[in-house]
Formats: sequence, C-alpha cells, structure tokens
Amino acid sequence: MGRLFGTDGARGVANTELTPELAMNIGKAAAMVLISDEVEHPTFLIGKDTRLSGDMIEGALIAGLCSVGANVKLLGVVPTPAVAYLIGKYNADAGIMISASHNPFEYNGIKIFSGEGFKLPDDLEEEIESIVLDHKAYAVVDHHDIGSVEYVTTAADDYVEHVLSTVEYDLSGMRIALDCSNGSSSVTAEKLFSSLNAEVHILHAEPDGRNINDNCGSTHMESLMQYVRDNGLDAGLAFDGDADRCLAVDDKGELVDGDYIIAICAADLKSRGKLRRNTVVGTVMTNMGFNKFCELNGMHFVSTNVGDRYVLEAMLREGYNIGGEQSGHVIFLDYATTGDGQLTGAHLLSLINRREAKLSSIATLMQRYPQILVNVRITDDGKRHFYTDKEIKRHIREIERTLGDDGRILVRVSGTEPLVRVMLEGEDYPMIERLAHEMADVVRERLG
Repeated sequence: MGRLFGTDGARGVANTELTPELAMNIGKAAAMVLISDEVEHPTFLIGKDTRLSGDMIEGALIAGLCSVGANVKLLGVVPTPAVAYLIGKYNADAGIMISASHNPFEYNGIKIFSGEGFKLPDDLEEEIESIVLDHKAYAVVDHHDIGSVEYVTTAADDYVEHVLSTVEYDLSGMRIALDCSNGSSSVTAEKLFSSLNAEVHILHAEPDGRNINDNCGSTHMESLMQYVRDNGLDAGLAFDGDADRCLAVDDKGELVDGDYIIAICAADLKSRGKLRRNTVVGTVMTNMGFNKFCELNGMHFVSTNVGDRYVLEAMLREGYNIGGEQSGHVIFLDYATTGDGQLTGAHLLSLINRREAKLSSIATLMQRYPQILVNVRITDDGKRHFYTDKEIKRHIREIERTLGDDGRILVRVSGTEPLVRVMLEGEDYPMIERLAHEMADVVRERLG
C-alpha cells in the first residue's frame, strides 16, 4: 500500500482528508504520467457515485486535468465498472471514478483506470504519489493547450447495453428485489434487470447525497433479507455504493455471500467446459469451506492478498477467468476488467433460471466454516505500528497454536479505513468467537 493510494484508490473524509486541492493535484499528476509523444492530450473519463462531495471532487479533478492539457468526458452518476468498460467504447486514454465504495457518505475516493480499463498498476500509482507528495513541479500548459470538457449523456445506458449483451439466458418468470444502496446502481439496476424480463422490486434507490450505504446495500443486508421473505420472492441482490460488489439473498431470505456466488458460478463454468485452467482465484479472506469445495469438485484454488486488484493481477498473469472476494467483488474476466456487481448478479440469476432451480438449493454445493470478523478502530500511529508490535504477533501465535489444524486466524490492517480486521474461522464457533474478541482487545489496547 502506498502513501496516497490504498488497496482501492485514494480515499478519505471529503474536504478534510480528501480535499479539493489534493484532488486537483492528483488530476494533474495522473495526466502527467500518461502524457507522451504519442498521447499529447490524453482523454479522461470521469464518473461518480451519489455522494454529496462528488461534484466538488469532480470539479477539482477537471481543473487539474485540464490545466496540464488533458481532455475530460463527464459520465455523471454511473457504477465503477461502467467507467472501466466505457474507456474502451469511447476510445479514452484513462478513467477516474469518484467513490468511496461501501464507506459512509462523508468519505470519498479517487480510483484511476488505465486505457485498458484496469486499475492502475502499483508503479504508476507510485509515480503519481511521488509527483503529488514530493511536491514536484506540475507541467501546467499555456492557454492555447488547456484541455476541454465534454458531457456524455448516454453513459449509463451504454453500460446497461453492455451487461445485457453478456447474459445468455434471461430472467423470465423470476421475481427479484434489488437493493441499490442509494448509490450508483440507482440509475442502472431497474432498467438492466427489467430488460432481462424479471419482475423487479427496487429498494433504496432514492439518493440524497447523504444516504449512500446508510443501513442498506451489500454492507447492511437485513432489510433485503426481510423483504425477500415477506414477499415470497425468488432472490434478492444488494450492491454497494459504486456497484462493483454484489451479495445475494436466496428464496428463503438467507444470505449468499461472495464465496458462495463464486463457487456457484465457477462450478457452472466447469460443467460447461468454460472454466479456464480449471482454476478459481480468491483471497486470504476466502472461507475455508471454499477450499474444501474446490478439492471436492476437482478445481484448483489460488489465494491472493485482500483486494480485487490483487485477484485481477493473478487472473491476468495466469489466464484465469473467474475470481473475487467474500465481500462481493467478483471478476468475470471474459466480460469485465474489474469487479461488477450488476453483471455478477445478472449472471448468477441467469444461471438459476436456466437450470430451473432455486438459489437456496444450489447454494448447498459449498459448506461454509463458521467465521467471525471483528473490526477494531485504531489511530493513524497505530496503523503504522501494527506490523512491528511484538505483543500482537505473540498473541496471534498463541491463537494459532490453540486452533491447530481446525481453524485459522488472520489479522490485517484495512486498506480503506483506519481499522484492524480480526478474522477467525473454525468448526467450534463459541471458541473462535471468544478468541476473536480476545485478539481484538489486544489490538485495541496496543493500537487504539
């Protein structure tokens, strides 16, 4: 993780940590690293989610980009994967998404995509960081070469058409609920899933700038689970603020997380001879039950660090076509260059309808190990000292000895928030719950 960019872009509280000045300078630096003899005036797409601060950050980015000679196309409110896709469709050189994903509305972030639609590699992010944080001179152009701004009014519709083109079997006869998290999917989800001939019930699609992810969406599944139960629906899908994640609810109102979604889709790809290299990619947070599922079904499992960028890197390096995270980032590399919540949901429901099955029955193909996750808020100093704290390391080793081969512990710093995440898995839930809270207390005492 760099000094400015975390695992998913530059992120912070809007107007205090992620200031307009910082956003403007990121825009300047991003354009500078892409300007070359071949691309004298690069074109950047800019999309945003529904946060109150989105317009402010957008304006600052426009100023920064245009001041060094880059042109800008504004997409308005769109999902993050729409930006990644539309770079190619609109023949742009890069894209920027203004979003803090699943975080509360007071946060915002800047995610930068390359001309190929992939998140920027570490070396380019480090080059941008160096320009901004080391106070290098910006290559400001004279008045003849200032960049221009264009408004694109078809971005959301063009993205929806793309997702529709990837789905082979529609959702006729299905009754579904969609939780849009008062975020980006509020402008796309109803059209997309109605076009697939589903009966669609829309929840939390009235953004006001402040209610994004507020007790809704993929980080707060309770209302969607209850709605599916109360209305006897076939399934529900929940997206996060920028719609690059998707979690599902089955016909019984039970949660189907990212591990289950990946397992279901990977098994289906394998059955149809479409699972490349017979391999699925996950992260160190992937449930132990997923490993067992792969073993039982003759598939290889590759684990990466947490973050969909690392999943994607492994997929590109080795030629795999499906991977993702328990949190709902799922990458279908045959169709997308990043996690795409709505594409994931459409493919999951299409699979169910094609097989004339219920999601609750298909989800039994994997048995999930009990897992507990405790988030511990820490100070900025605590975040820096986490990796060298001997007492934390000693307590982790003690828990590892206690669990033996019947479980595991993972303690890591969040790449997007001032948190340490303590995760334990094992067959004995009361034991892992007790150990998780003991570990959390140690972290809190040492770093909080």
